[in-house]
Parts: sequence; C-alpha cells; structure tokens
Amino acid sequence: MLAAPIGVLALVVGCAVNSVAAFEGERFAGAEPGRNAARRPAAGIPATEDLNAIVDGLQRKYSSIIGIAADFSQVYQGTDGRTVRESGRLLLKRPGKARWDYTDPEKKVFISDGKNVYFYVFGERQATRAPVRQSRDPQIPFLFLLGRGNLRRDFSRIEIATGEPIIQSGDVVLRLVPRNAPEDFKLMLAEIDPSTFSVRRLVVFERNGSRMDFHLKNVHENYVAPDSDFRFSTPPGVTVVQSLPGR
Repeated sequence: MLAAPIGVLALVVGCAVNSVAAFEGERFAGAEPGRNAARRPAAGIPATEDLNAIVDGLQRKYSSIIGIAADFSQVYQGTDGRTVRESGRLLLKRPGKARWDYTDPEKKVFISDGKNVYFYVFGERQATRAPVRQSRDPQIPFLFLLGRGNLRRDFSRIEIATGEPIIQSGDVVLRLVPRNAPEDFKLMLAEIDPSTFSVRRLVVFERNGSRMDFHLKNVHENYVAPDSDFRFSTPPGVTVVQSLPGR
C-alpha cells in the first residue's frame, strides 16, 4: 500500500495536462516538506503581480513541455499526527504518462501508461491496476500538469493563498479548487516562482484534513523518456489484481 491513503484523489485526469514543473535543480537548502518550509517567510504577491498573468504564464509554460525527469520527495501528514516521508525518481511524459520509482524507505513503483495505473511494492505477491479515471492515488494530480487541460476550466476557483509558508522568498502560492473531483478531495496548493512560472511545490488536501506535499529537484524539462519506461512488467510469481474504486 501507499504510505498515504489512496483516497487522495485523481485530479481531473481526463483534462490532464501541462507538466509538473520545476525546481530547476534547486536543492532547497536542506528544507523538508511540511517541516522546514513552515519556518520560511509567508507567501505574498507584489502589487505589480497579477493573478491572471500568473495563470496565463503557467498555462503557456506547461502546455509546451513534453516531458520531465526529476528527483522527488513526498511527505504525508495524517490527521492522527502521523508523518511519512518518501523519496525517489519521477518521469513524466505526454500524454498522461508517469513513473514514480520509490527508493526510500522501501522500493516500490507507480506507473501510469495513460490509460491504467499500476502500483507494486517489491517483494509482495500482488500488484494493483486501475483505470486512470478511477484512480485516487496521490500521484495522479501531477498528470493534470501534463497535457490538454485549461486551468480556468478545470478549477472552479484559483486565488492567491496569502499567508501560506513558502520555500523560496518571492514565490507565490496559488490555491486551486477543482471543478470535478471525488468527494474526499478538497483543494490543491501550488508554490510558483512568478518570474519563471516554475512550480516548486504541490500540496494535495483531503477533506478529512490530511495532506500530501510533493517537492521536486534536479528537474530536467522536456526530457523524453522511452515509452517502455511507462509499461508495467509483471515480476515472476506476481499477480496483477484490479483495484477497487476508492481504495
């Protein structure tokens, strides 16, 4: 199973789009999601910055990117106070393809081939498969940044989240409320460099109060991974089972 509940939402994957952006190789000066970030300055936006200009810039930037390779760190914070930290390597490719190779603390893989998502923990006897449109895995929101979507169409509200802690001084945090999403998904935050429109951090919230922070670093934009990287190869002795909706 994933460290976080799989109920975190498949974010409007049908619209799925632009490209998860970048930390442009930034190393965050050792900051950890959900911990050091809270000690950073709160997000703000200069009076000269315009929300529409930021949204338009995001749309232009990520509608043109065809793929990404990056290192990622992922932090789940549960309502019971539990915190789970994981990390690994990420590949994204149009249209709607993704591969998450987790290396710490345990080895596992999450793959989207554009139609189905597969999840497997190495050493177990079963892997799971589910249609992308039914998946609620927390990795799925990244796909909305990979392709065909329109931010103003796919989110009912986009606004500046003033007062939100940020990683880098000068960044802006957007609060995005999806127009169509499973009931357990509440909203998403995206921390953005307004000068480059690069997304430094993505945060997914569930209605029960839990959250998942995703940070990327060592990002290579327009990296084109081979399609074979997005095909799940069933290990010997492993059975692939259909995942139930909402699980």
